[in-house]
Amino acid sequence: MAGGVRRRSPSSPSPLWGKLHTLWQDKHLILFKTEHTLLVVSVLWILEIGINLWVIQKVAYTEIDWKAYMDEVEGVINGTYDYTQLKGDTGPLVYPAGFVYIFTALYYITNHGMNIRLGQYIFAVFYLVTLLLVFRIYNRTKKVPPYVFFFVCCASYRIHSIFVLRLFNDPVAMMLLFAATNLFLDGYWTLGCGVYSLAVSVKMNVLLFAPGLLFCLLWEFGLIRTIPKLSVCAAIQLLLGLPFLLNNPVGYLSRAFDLGRQFMFKWTVNWRFLPEWLFLNRYFHLVLLAAHLLTLLLFALRRWKRPGENIVELLKEPSKRKIPAQSITPQIVLILFTSNFIGMCFSRSLHYQFYVWYFHTLPYLLWSGGVKKLAHLLRVLILGLIELSWNTYPSTKSSSAALHVCHLIILLCLWLAPPLMEKKEHTTDKGNKRH
Repeated sequence: MAGGVRRRSPSSPSPLWGKLHTLWQDKHLILFKTEHTLLVVSVLWILEIGINLWVIQKVAYTEIDWKAYMDEVEGVINGTYDYTQLKGDTGPLVYPAGFVYIFTALYYITNHGMNIRLGQYIFAVFYLVTLLLVFRIYNRTKKVPPYVFFFVCCASYRIHSIFVLRLFNDPVAMMLLFAATNLFLDGYWTLGCGVYSLAVSVKMNVLLFAPGLLFCLLWEFGLIRTIPKLSVCAAIQLLLGLPFLLNNPVGYLSRAFDLGRQFMFKWTVNWRFLPEWLFLNRYFHLVLLAAHLLTLLLFALRRWKRPGENIVELLKEPSKRKIPAQSITPQIVLILFTSNFIGMCFSRSLHYQFYVWYFHTLPYLLWSGGVKKLAHLLRVLILGLIELSWNTYPSTKSSSAALHVCHLIILLCLWLAPPLMEKKEHTTDKGNKRH
């Protein structure tokens, strides 16, 4: 009709119908094409609501550390700010101050820790929030095929147990860590550093991400502009720990950040095949620390930085570097996850709840490796063997050895991948804000 609005033919399909028709035609590819990540993870997340409710209702709760947590924060509530005097059934308080504040809130919400069922529901919410944050990272990066996310959530008994049947503090720390990672991806570096520091204040294992984070900060900002970001991390630690620092600074620092704490051989998941005397030997611990630091250095020099660029260039302002600066945003996730994974490989001991420290990062690491012949089935097999190793209780020589073999394969695949700054990864960079 001349001069009027052109009307769509009644037989013309709507855009929504067209999209649904395309999905139906490609239904056999939905689980393999990364563009369908959002659809698949949305379905899985909804399923996880029911799974968590079923686990809480049908599987018996096991008391391990919850009562000890409540005893420790009760001491603070009663006016004890000397960390050396705070303890629970399982020993002294060995977590930073952020743990105290969060579990004090849980102490009051759960009727002085007595309403454990309510605590389980709260940790189910923590689990679902963690999944949202993890799925957002995977949806942003589009690296892992959607079918893998079934193994990230629904298939892991151990992870559900750590969250809703054990109520450990490890999941709270990792939830905050993944929140910080999302902020880094969005370009909110200062806020992300603040949330990262909060995660460290819940449990010190989050420091395993610190070398990777430092590299990212130096790459993005140079040394001078990185210092304020690090100051935010330090200020939060100081502010949270202030009541305890004022009372007994040495006691607080030695307990909350005890890097030399001795682990018990009976709980180790990763070193069961060693004789106990060697497991407890301080020289063995020093060898592991040296291997950890050397591996981090090699990855920073040969895999994270651009080929041909001196590592000292990172200290300069990005605009003053010899090679024009490019954003670190597409590489943030892999650098952070690799930094943490290296720490896990050379850990003095891994206990069962420590699985959550890297569980959600494993698919990303496996699908980031440089061995193209590492087929989908083999990657899934590695995930399955790792899960089996963590579900073997008590651990055996075979389960510990299998875990190390899987770690070695992943580490070698990451090493054989091209240097990060040579690759163009698919990451949605919304404006690449730098705050």
